[in-house]
Amino acid sequence: MCGLSGEVCFDGGKPDLAAVERMTDALEPRGPDGRGAWSQGSVALGHRRLKIIDLSERGAQPMTDAQLGLTAVFNGCIYNHRELRGRLEGLGHRFFSHSDTEVVVKAYAEWGWECVESLVGMFAFAMVEHHTGRVVLGRDRLGIKPLYIARDRDRLRFASSLPALLAGGGVDTSLDPVALHQYLSWHGTVPAPRTVLAGVRKIPPATVRVIESDGTHSDHCYWQPSYTRHSELGEDPALWREAVHDALRTAVKRRTVADVPVGVLLSGGLDSSLIVALLAEQGQADLATFAMGFESERGEEGDEFRYSDLVARRFATDHHQFMIPSDRLPSALEAAIGAMSEPMVSHDAVAFHMLSEQVSKEVKVVLCGQGADEVFAGYHWYPQIASAARPGAGDAYATTYFDRTHAELTAMLHPDFTADHDASMEFVRTHMAAPGADTALDAALRMDVHALMPDDPVKRVDNMTMAWGLEARVPFLDHELVELAAACPPQLKLAQGGKAVLKDIGRTILPREIVDRPKGYFPVPAVRHMAEPVLARVRDALTAPEARRRGIFDARLVDRLLAEPNRHRARRGANTLWQVASLEIWLQAHGIH
Repeated sequence: MCGLSGEVCFDGGKPDLAAVERMTDALEPRGPDGRGAWSQGSVALGHRRLKIIDLSERGAQPMTDAQLGLTAVFNGCIYNHRELRGRLEGLGHRFFSHSDTEVVVKAYAEWGWECVESLVGMFAFAMVEHHTGRVVLGRDRLGIKPLYIARDRDRLRFASSLPALLAGGGVDTSLDPVALHQYLSWHGTVPAPRTVLAGVRKIPPATVRVIESDGTHSDHCYWQPSYTRHSELGEDPALWREAVHDALRTAVKRRTVADVPVGVLLSGGLDSSLIVALLAEQGQADLATFAMGFESERGEEGDEFRYSDLVARRFATDHHQFMIPSDRLPSALEAAIGAMSEPMVSHDAVAFHMLSEQVSKEVKVVLCGQGADEVFAGYHWYPQIASAARPGAGDAYATTYFDRTHAELTAMLHPDFTADHDASMEFVRTHMAAPGADTALDAALRMDVHALMPDDPVKRVDNMTMAWGLEARVPFLDHELVELAAACPPQLKLAQGGKAVLKDIGRTILPREIVDRPKGYFPVPAVRHMAEPVLARVRDALTAPEARRRGIFDARLVDRLLAEPNRHRARRGANTLWQVASLEIWLQAHGIH
């Protein structure tokens, strides 16, 4: 797990090495263990390293293989790197390190960009061919590792975070009206390739971009489950329980590959508890687990320690529990927003940021349960979508999931920032109309998992953990497990209030109280209820001179929101004031005027 950056020039000139240095410096939190740079001809690369696989300097990056004429920078972890290494050695390749980065270099030399089909893991990389000047950018199947780009006619820059591109300079920071429409429709989510800034884009998940020396490029999407019933397991719940259990065992075991200790973020919910149970089953002793809670606010509890304690006791983990007082929230809020590559409205980003700070003092790698609700239909809105006929999937999704209608959204904005059409609905209908996906639920899960989820919650977890040099691994986003779940009959996911097949597994290995408990979340009551001093920070941001000059939102709306901070809610209950303020605070935090 690391941070990468680079620049490619298309006009025959040399890259701006100072800009690449600034981008690399901005990535230091992602890679506190080492720094490297490389340039040749029209390409320059930078790298910050977090030592997880091969702790020696032989694993340093940028990594060059002079014999093969390749240089690479890499972020992530290839869980099957040992198996791939053996396969490549059988094909005549010789290795100088034990690094998974070198495996990627040799795999590219052997199979070209299609090497990604052999990689099991989470990754973003840039590969440079010395003799052709070709640059290849690749991103993992589920978009777990980020890769941002900024391009003009003469050059392309790329980096592991959007703020790193800003540090390089020369970025168009005007707001993208379509992305803003999506942000206000889907509780802060802006899917690839867009970001809220017009001058910054993202390489989509499961995509390899091949960039020629003249600036032309081609994109290759190398993976997409069909979400159709093609499994020999039929509709037998017992067969599916066994198959998913085996796939989850494999997914968890893969994510223990490391040359450093591995822990677990244990909320006490079903998903993280399953991970702990499976690691115990595999013989992990003295497993470090971590839980966090906040002070209550307006009668709402801010911790779920009774559940995480139950799991920790059952499996005899080395459990760490952190209770955060409310007076720490103002500084924590600022730090979390500073760590965001893009604005996010999910208030548990603050919790993840604070938890990651503590966990990083104990371990460098943690497993967490993100993704299970999307992959196995765990959210309460999925049954309503599932009840729709397949042709009506898009409308059912909008009715159930959108924060507000196009008309309501447009009324919130200054005319200069409005999209000229219902951009979010257009996005949904396009995705829903793609071939495959047997049912409305299949279509919704396909879009959530492959288009929306990479930008929330996956991005949130990556940003908050990597701000402290902590690598988070997500077993429920193992691509083979996702493929299996995509073929699973909808009723086996929707039953029992959602995630039925996971609950059936849980009943065989977990305390009943964990499986049958009400669905939890990562609560931060002081943010959820706009308590002081969070409200004071929101007010300062929205009344600041730069906010007034920018004028994104209708001034009368802002005044109403500030006058009644807890009254105005989106369809699904989110605080409208927080959605509005999150964007403005993020823009200010990153010096965007």
